[in-house]
Amino acid sequence: MLLENLVKTFRNMFIIPDLRKRLLYTLAMLVVYRAGAVILTPGIDRVVLERLWRDVASNLLGVLDLFTGGNLRVVSIFALGVTPYITASIIMQLMTVVSERVKQIQQEGELGRRKINQYTRYLTVLLCLIQSTGIAYWLTQQPDLVTGLSPRAFIPLAALTWTTGTIFIMWIGEQITERGIGNGISLIIFAGIVIGLPRALAQIWERIERADPLTTLGILLMLVAGVLIVAAVVFVERGQRKIPISYARRVVGQRVLGGQMTHLPLRVNMGGVIPVIFAVSVLSFPQTIAQFTNWTWLQRHVQNFNRAGHPFYDLVFVIAIIFFSFFYVSIIFNTDEVAENLRKHGGFIPGIRPGKRTSEYLNEILTRLTAVGSLYLAIICLIPQLILTGFKVQEIPWIGPWLSNVLANTPGLSWIQDGLGFQFYFGGTSLLIVVGVAMDTIAQIESQLLMRHYDGFLGPRGRRLRGRRVG
Repeated sequence: MLLENLVKTFRNMFIIPDLRKRLLYTLAMLVVYRAGAVILTPGIDRVVLERLWRDVASNLLGVLDLFTGGNLRVVSIFALGVTPYITASIIMQLMTVVSERVKQIQQEGELGRRKINQYTRYLTVLLCLIQSTGIAYWLTQQPDLVTGLSPRAFIPLAALTWTTGTIFIMWIGEQITERGIGNGISLIIFAGIVIGLPRALAQIWERIERADPLTTLGILLMLVAGVLIVAAVVFVERGQRKIPISYARRVVGQRVLGGQMTHLPLRVNMGGVIPVIFAVSVLSFPQTIAQFTNWTWLQRHVQNFNRAGHPFYDLVFVIAIIFFSFFYVSIIFNTDEVAENLRKHGGFIPGIRPGKRTSEYLNEILTRLTAVGSLYLAIICLIPQLILTGFKVQEIPWIGPWLSNVLANTPGLSWIQDGLGFQFYFGGTSLLIVVGVAMDTIAQIESQLLMRHYDGFLGPRGRRLRGRRVG
């Protein structure tokens, strides 16, 4: 029955002319974006580049490559991807807290939103020029990598090419948002991540064909674990706390306004994937600096402590995720402003006094939700690492050697230290992005179907893809 409803829904998606047009337009623009990945920047020796990337993939360049869809790895014309645009958007979001002028512009409604978007584009171009010049200069410093062009010719050529490529990607994203389905920038990142999924599945199948029964069982268990992790991500991402809001009745002329009940939804993971990106970027800085300098003390520290699976690295990683979760949520959701807006429009939370008490009540709920959401992000990010490399318990001070000996001699627990050795294709950050974008896009398609009196993805009696109530 469920499969029949899904098939019917997909058929309806292409029966409705407007929705079909939007879907085809979105797919066409994504194809144009992926076509740019095969147009490579001239003057790069591919063999030397592949060898170089194996050495730097674990530092900050590896984080940037995630958002370029692999374009930075091959140094295509879209090498910077949407990273400068994301950085510019985050900076402008932070500026609304730091700068009173930017905050006033944001509060000007549609006109203010257009101004903020324009400033974001200008800042994106500036960041593109800075990042592209820095990366191009670094490439020219690598032995035998840049061939056929002098550094003076390669650096401006690469900077202009990559800046133009990012501006073009930004335009594609805006066109998808306006004329297609879903958020354009998010779908571009989504496409860059999932493009390698068929290759990963083919590698898993080849490994199953050549492996012994025990290894095959391990791979199947890994796939089951992956499905369960995805289900857990969907479950938590849909979770929200609905705060009841009542509006007092007001008489304006001969009309009675208000007197209605609604709710304020607060998501469990309100910060999304941004805290993880911040945490990974911070932890990548020491390794990046060590890669580009000759500081032996830093290189020794990075080699000993700053690696996945080390207790110190994992502890700092979890603390950074929790810190940035609270930091980012406090910026995007100002409880004082929400309480003041409710008071101005005659809204109140039943049993809570308007004003300061409402702000304190919302802050208490938001603190608990953010605590749960940050721990959820940390767990989702650590599980793939545990599957691949394990947790080096022997590095824990005092009790490490004893605990390592216990795990090594306990049947079924030795894998905790060394991992299962299986590559989990979606890391924590990638998994959160893919699932989040897929859910948002499906929700938009479903709303288009319901608006035209068609059933959703789960049929006429199925639940809609909306938030799940928590508490």
